[in-house]
Amino acid sequence: MLSFLRPYPSPLFSRRGFDMDFAMLAGCLALLGLGLVMISSASTEVAAVNTGNPLYYMIRHLVYLLIGLGAAAVVVMIPLATWQRCGWVLLIAAIGLLVMVLIPGVGREVNGSMRWIGFGAFNVQPSEIAKVFAVIYLAGYLVRRQEEVRESWAGFFKPFVVLLPMAALLLAEPDFGATVVMFGAAAAMLFLGGVGLFRFGLMVLLAVGAVVVLVQDPYRWARMTNFADPWADQFGAGYQLSQALIAFGRGEWFGVGLGNSIQKQFYLPEAHTDFVFSVLAEELGMVGALVTVGLFVFVCVRALYIGLWAERAKQFFAAYTAYGLAFLWIGQFLINIGVNIGLLPTKGLTLPFLSYGGSSLVICCISLALLLRIEWECRNQLGSEDADFDESDFAEELPLKPGSAKEATHAR
Repeated sequence: MLSFLRPYPSPLFSRRGFDMDFAMLAGCLALLGLGLVMISSASTEVAAVNTGNPLYYMIRHLVYLLIGLGAAAVVVMIPLATWQRCGWVLLIAAIGLLVMVLIPGVGREVNGSMRWIGFGAFNVQPSEIAKVFAVIYLAGYLVRRQEEVRESWAGFFKPFVVLLPMAALLLAEPDFGATVVMFGAAAAMLFLGGVGLFRFGLMVLLAVGAVVVLVQDPYRWARMTNFADPWADQFGAGYQLSQALIAFGRGEWFGVGLGNSIQKQFYLPEAHTDFVFSVLAEELGMVGALVTVGLFVFVCVRALYIGLWAERAKQFFAAYTAYGLAFLWIGQFLINIGVNIGLLPTKGLTLPFLSYGGSSLVICCISLALLLRIEWECRNQLGSEDADFDESDFAEELPLKPGSAKEATHAR
């Protein structure tokens, strides 16, 4: 089916056939399947009222899922060297998309935020694309300027010349959550890239100072304080969080049963997007919620291990990319779960693999494909400083003639 994509060896077409990290693939597919089930359950009432079709959001989510898996099949075929060469192009494309979304008539405003570009019936969220492209660019920079980053202030601050304008564009939407996740991933990549503790500590202090300044805005300050006691204004500013906590309480240990949530019936706003985890906890209980958290921990730790394996194989671009993608997942996971259980103020961040949202779902599938490609290249030592492979090394093995030199080599 994908024969036109076979000019390069890949995990889809290799000497071993379908050759992927099964554990990582199985974990993410389990989350994608669980997400489809929960979107189907959490969105039926709102879909029936808004569109007349109870399965409207489920069908759209399934379409996005198929698009994401198709994009992943293409991305897993592309050598990492191609991504490394195109780092600047991707960065410029990301900045261009972030600028476009702020242009009146191009960007679409939803709930007071200009975060989407409309393409007919579909919306594209540039911030989701920009985060991944920023990771790829920064991974390439850390490879090119490794010594400079470790030994000089200039090498340390240069990436922020690019990241700060991107952050300003994200805050103009506004999308504070995406800004925090992007900078968190960038900071982790710089630390793992060898930045000294003193410079890293200074960066953390500057980041904390920037957050303190940003939350002085009355709107953001209200959101920062309301989550501390949502019951003080249960039917006002604390309504969303109080309804999410009620969902957790109703779920108890084993839940009320799949499809039997009460909170999704217009009590809990955004039940199939930002607060799908609350509906999951209500229907599947604490046990189901902990199993879901366990799946997230597994895929995030696996992604970090893929980066570690690549670094040990001296595939540094692959390693830094894997670290960055892992921390994007970790950041969104921690923030979304924290919001759902009342540990963090409300943010418009989806739960990776589970929440309804086309751009987020497609980008999660693409990130998974990049990690699978990294693991495969690492295992086959493609791109290592100590080895140089090409397609002929992965060609189908032909029968050897008796007594040939190559047969003798194989025998040894």
